[in-house]
Amino acid sequence: MAMAAAGGGGARRRLPPHSPSDLLVQTVEMHTGGEPLRIIPRLEGAEEAAVSGGLSLLSLRREVAATQDHVRRALMHEPRGHAGMYGAVVVAGRAAAGGAHLAALFLHGAGYSTMCGHAVLALGRFALDYGLVAAPSRPETAVHLRCPCGPVTTFVPWDGHRSGNPVRFHSVPAFAAATDLAIDVPGHGKVVVDIGYGGTFYAFLSAEQLGLDVCSSKTRDLVRAASAVTEVVKKQFKLHHPESEDLAFLYGTILTDGKDAFSEEPTTNICVFADEQVDRSPTGSGVTARIALQYHKGLIQLNQTRTFRSSTTGSLFTGKAVKATKFGDYNAVVVEVSGEAFYTGTATFTVEEEDPLKYGFFFK
Repeated sequence: MAMAAAGGGGARRRLPPHSPSDLLVQTVEMHTGGEPLRIIPRLEGAEEAAVSGGLSLLSLRREVAATQDHVRRALMHEPRGHAGMYGAVVVAGRAAAGGAHLAALFLHGAGYSTMCGHAVLALGRFALDYGLVAAPSRPETAVHLRCPCGPVTTFVPWDGHRSGNPVRFHSVPAFAAATDLAIDVPGHGKVVVDIGYGGTFYAFLSAEQLGLDVCSSKTRDLVRAASAVTEVVKKQFKLHHPESEDLAFLYGTILTDGKDAFSEEPTTNICVFADEQVDRSPTGSGVTARIALQYHKGLIQLNQTRTFRSSTTGSLFTGKAVKATKFGDYNAVVVEVSGEAFYTGTATFTVEEEDPLKYGFFFK
């Protein structure tokens, strides 16, 4: 749609108008399996803190939460975002450090995650198309990312001009934190859950244990049940991470169709994370953790590929354990996750100082 002319003589003005004091943020919009990703290619405060303070990415995550949280709220919450919005702040150049092409901080409606598989898949494409990798190679380029949970490598198709799909990534070491943990969920009774780590921790159980069907029950019923499980597990089980207590928290609960044994057929799940946020994709870090649990239980072997379906959109990821390793005291695996990420546009967002809702509102 053409912009209306402004001023005399038909002169045209770039909209929206803003004053020098207004916050102006440019973004690249993508989705992976239906789950949105609002990429902030540069957040000056984050890069300055990373370079001047020599901060680890976990420390930078705390610093941004303390000093730049208004940016997260403005872009994730309404009216610019929505209850399911997800974002990533790119930290590039010298600030990325550690031999990585870029580092990323992950944003959602309630705060900051430590890992996000769907975002990593999209950021692999973004890194190539926006010139963050100096010399991409054909037919596939390895893109090294630093995430708050550790280093992750994506493998992105490259035809010499633009990136393509599918993208895959190799995870940080993933492991089973607990299996067959009995809990009592209010309104649902006794159930048995597993807890897996794939860059962040999730509780897993079949929806059937809660009297639900992950494929046919109403999403709001699945969300309420999963959230109830998350709250109980948080109260009853203390998580441990081999490297940092900043990573030792339960991110959410993933309800499954119970089909954990190896099969060529897809297995369906829904991930409810943070403050009752629903992942539209099969959840990359969730697939990672679920593969680690299946491998731990002897239900799959190395390099057996499984397909995971999102109950919300029907989109598909694949996952497989590619390497056994140790991570602290845990027997762990490196998991490969594959999916498709797509661009949906670019945007310039303005935050006017006089706007009473300038930093958004959260409605659910």
